[in-house]
Amino acid sequence: MLTRFAPAPTGFLHLGHVVNALHVWGAAREQGGSVLLRIEDHDRQRSRPEYDAAILEDLAWLGFAHHGPVVRQREREAIYQEALRPLIDRGLVYGCRCTRSDLQGERYPNTCRERCLPLADGAGWRVRFEPGVERFVDTIKGPQEQDPSEQCGDLLVRDRLGNWTYQFVAAVDDHLQGITDVIRGEDLLASTGRQLRLAWLIGRRTPPRFWHHPLVMKSPTQKLSKSDGDTGIRELRASGMSSAAVLDMARKVGNLLT
Repeated sequence: MLTRFAPAPTGFLHLGHVVNALHVWGAAREQGGSVLLRIEDHDRQRSRPEYDAAILEDLAWLGFAHHGPVVRQREREAIYQEALRPLIDRGLVYGCRCTRSDLQGERYPNTCRERCLPLADGAGWRVRFEPGVERFVDTIKGPQEQDPSEQCGDLLVRDRLGNWTYQFVAAVDDHLQGITDVIRGEDLLASTGRQLRLAWLIGRRTPPRFWHHPLVMKSPTQKLSKSDGDTGIRELRASGMSSAAVLDMARKVGNLLT
């Protein structure tokens, strides 16, 4: 097993991140695997170096040791360009001028698909998704079927500001890093089919296994959020809690036995 812990440096770690880390490192320990640390700072407008540094410090304080060097997505522009090049050459990528206000609902209606817009600055880049079902067995949730073209339409892989999107960089990095198991919160279950489709398009023939565990919720409908500063590890540390106490709290709220 080779898995990864992949936080975005857009805020400080909170208790939900610790629950995910317990799942990730726990599975790796049980199966004799390793954990890579990937900083998902592909959103250049929201990522901050102080959050990056705090993530490393908090993980070390909690005792989560990763294997190998830290990978930062902002340093991998050439890698993402190279990964997308074969899809461009096959005519699967096109420019899109649509804004969020132009969209209705979560599915993009492929408005710009036949407009032949260039892949220029100020335009989003989308990959064509034709109808077709992606089937996989989630280690926790069981058998799944998703049709990315019905869920999201043609997928945005680079936004109008020049940021690579999460769906694309996660699929590329998981492929190139040889990740065998993706362990994450169940809020990302619905995006798995589109990542499998991307992985296939960029050349991955053996997909990773996916594990989607329950989230830590602050209400029946709202998960913990970095942007809201929920149950921040920094605050728990400042209050005098030990790392062992924080880990124990995470196990309890995450319903983890060990």
